[in-house]
Amino acid sequence: MLQLKILMCITWSVAFGLPEIIKVGGLFESGDEMLETAFRYAVERVNTDPRLLPNSRLTPQLERVERHDSFQAARKVCDLLSEGMAAMFGPQSNEGSAAVQSTCDVLEVPHIETRWDYRTKRDNHSINLFPHPTALGKAYLDFVKAKDWKKFAIVYEESDALIRLQELLKDPFIRQRQVVVRQFLPHQEYRKLLKELGRAGIKNIVIDVPTKNVQTVLKHAQQVDMMSEYHNYFITSLDLHTVDLEDFQYGGTNITGYKLVDEESSTYIDVLESWRSPMFRAAGREPSLTTEAALLYDATRLFSRALTDLDRGQKIHIKSLSCDTEEPWPHGISLINYMRMINVKGLTGDIKFDHHGFRSDFKLKVLELTYEGLREAGEWNIHTGLNMTTNYTRAAEEIIQSLKNKTLIATTIINAPYTMLKENHESLEGNDKYEGYCIDLLKEIAKVIGFHFKIKQVDDGKYGERNEQGEWNGMIKELIDGRADIAIGDLTITFQREQAVDFTMPFMNLGISILFRKPTKKVPKLFSFLSPLSLEVWVYMATAFLGVSLFLFIVARFSPYEWTNPHPCDPSPDVLQNQFTLLNTLWFTVGCLMQQGCELTPRALSTRVVACIWWFFTLIMVSSYTANLAAFLTVERLVSPIEGAEDLAKQSHIQYGCVESGATQTFFKESTIPTFKRMWAFMQSARPSVFTESNAKGVERVKKENYAFLMESTSIEYIVERECDLMQIGGLLDNKGYGVATPSGQSENLFVETLDIYSFRILICLYSYTFS
Repeated sequence: MLQLKILMCITWSVAFGLPEIIKVGGLFESGDEMLETAFRYAVERVNTDPRLLPNSRLTPQLERVERHDSFQAARKVCDLLSEGMAAMFGPQSNEGSAAVQSTCDVLEVPHIETRWDYRTKRDNHSINLFPHPTALGKAYLDFVKAKDWKKFAIVYEESDALIRLQELLKDPFIRQRQVVVRQFLPHQEYRKLLKELGRAGIKNIVIDVPTKNVQTVLKHAQQVDMMSEYHNYFITSLDLHTVDLEDFQYGGTNITGYKLVDEESSTYIDVLESWRSPMFRAAGREPSLTTEAALLYDATRLFSRALTDLDRGQKIHIKSLSCDTEEPWPHGISLINYMRMINVKGLTGDIKFDHHGFRSDFKLKVLELTYEGLREAGEWNIHTGLNMTTNYTRAAEEIIQSLKNKTLIATTIINAPYTMLKENHESLEGNDKYEGYCIDLLKEIAKVIGFHFKIKQVDDGKYGERNEQGEWNGMIKELIDGRADIAIGDLTITFQREQAVDFTMPFMNLGISILFRKPTKKVPKLFSFLSPLSLEVWVYMATAFLGVSLFLFIVARFSPYEWTNPHPCDPSPDVLQNQFTLLNTLWFTVGCLMQQGCELTPRALSTRVVACIWWFFTLIMVSSYTANLAAFLTVERLVSPIEGAEDLAKQSHIQYGCVESGATQTFFKESTIPTFKRMWAFMQSARPSVFTESNAKGVERVKKENYAFLMESTSIEYIVERECDLMQIGGLLDNKGYGVATPSGQSENLFVETLDIYSFRILICLYSYTFS
């Protein structure tokens, strides 16, 4: 038994060969007091954890250096290594870190960093817990892609921000968007550049500035009216959770960012509960760790865990090192390799490194500013990308809450039955002047949500079309310029418009059709009585008439019973008379055909048989003619000269057109279907112009000219109900819908969910009331 105990003691002393006191060096620059406190606290936590270095105790050896002073940093690190250090932490500046790294690399002492480093190649004896710059850039790119911003700005303060954002800048996605990249100039107020962005109509902005300047930038944006509910800000700093955003959380501005620190983890909660430094509880605010402080805490525990595991496999001796002799520490490379291989759960999530020594596999939490403050709204990781986890019901409630008691500017265009002026509009003011389907729809939505609205007519009377320079007009331009909050009317949802603004789900589905005059009754012609029978029948009847007349004449000549005494008083006349002369025979057959008497009666059996056959024939023909004539006179068939778009495209005597700068014009302009391409070529070259300023003028042109008007089927339905001399020709040429438009990126804050609030029943009732 005694031998077993002696053997265990020997094994224990061999396995745990670390000295009782292990020194670790830390270089901190001015302004890094929080990092210094975090480092001291992390060392204290390691010393009280029985699982880490059970027979040893960490002793922090701290030195202060001036920021960006590489000479002083190199001198300080040599002083610390001469005392025997197991690892070096810091500093944070590029110049100081490079000097320390160079020394540690020569002496093979682990250099542990927790700062953003643009370099894509790691030194052999260096390890950095900050996320890999390429992976972090991918996270920024995924966010912008998820938001689908068509137009946005990237503003930065420090030059290395362009390196930080290079994944976003070089992606092909950017080429399909309007992107403005600007730098805040030194000694210049942020508001000047922000005001320029506002004048350019940019409402989506990516901000890359030091964390300490984030609040100032947002305040300057607030001062130049760039913090409305239509503005979106994405902050690249991972310390957004440490910024006081109370001044902005009630304005409705969309402020979003990432954080690496997992504030909901048990480790983080435990650290905050045991951390009693006044620095983290100032001004009555909840304590919050910066990302670098949390990384420094994790780095200390990672180092301690790796040193503990390494100690189980070999006896480690920590010795004094000299920068003059350049004799390396034999255990440095092994310790670094252990740190790269093991996985540790820390304040910033799972800490693990790839085969290049980068921390590229990490998780980021998405933060969104709400009325209740910053809230986690999703998560990003390198494998699945961005996943938003905002609760649907809660988001809908926040949308409705954000709109309550607000007054929105609604731009519209006059076009019956969607938006119309009342007959007595001149004596009315404000919204009372307007009526129509869209006005009723807007009232219903406002009633449910609780917002107010003010209607304004679009200044140029256009729906919205983009010209060759990429500039918009009409209602779309007013949304882009911020002169209106919503656009409502018979505004068609098209691909081009969706690139500039956002649309709700369609509140009405329709398509393009043709409005034309009904065909009018023709003036009867002189020989219209011949119409009931075809030309062939009339020819056959004339032939039968002549043939029967001639045959009757011949038969009457041959029959002796048709020869009579013209003078009955003379019993022996010299001459006998036949009543069926050629003219009389023709008269007889005509009289029979007209069903009239002619005082000629056949006497011989042969002539009577011929007459009976003719009578039977005329009975059938007259009955058929009478029936056809009655139908012809009572039901006159109205035939339109065109039956659809194909007929329009094949002719040129009927002109046709549509509203200028509307969705219908865009449809024909961009169509690749041969028929529609021919129609567009005709409309474009027609003189005078076949395009109209409004639907009302197009309808008037249809009524007065030989003109077909291409317009939406629902509008045609409304017009045909009220104009009896007009009709719809053919079916639908396409399928589309009317939607409510909002500034880009704002549909989720406005009407996307509202149409589901009161179901389709109200839409159907409004439709029946307005269009019937």
